[in-house]
Amino acid sequence: MHSATKIVIITERSILQNVAELILEEGATGYTYTSAGGQGSRGRRRIDRAPQVASILENVKIESIVADHDTAERITAAVIEAYFDHYAGIIYVEPVEVLRPDKFKV
Repeated sequence: MHSATKIVIITERSILQNVAELILEEGATGYTYTSAGGQGSRGRRRIDRAPQVASILENVKIESIVADHDTAERITAAVIEAYFDHYAGIIYVEPVEVLRPDKFKV
């Protein structure tokens, strides 16, 4: 096992592509996203709407594993600066153990 850092970003689907590009530009080798629903300071987000309505109104959870904490800090700072003054979102990071560390290095 090898230590790495996982970044989790929950934000609006409308900025998914831009956030994903920024994640890659700042040093990650990839990311995964899923639809996300829940309730927080900006109200409730549902994922059980009709497909044509849901895509634009729902949140997404974007996860990326990076080799080191410095890369995670660079990515999170860039996302916060670029988007979180105008879009809903939270970010957290957590230590993880990975089996194939070469997958997470640029």
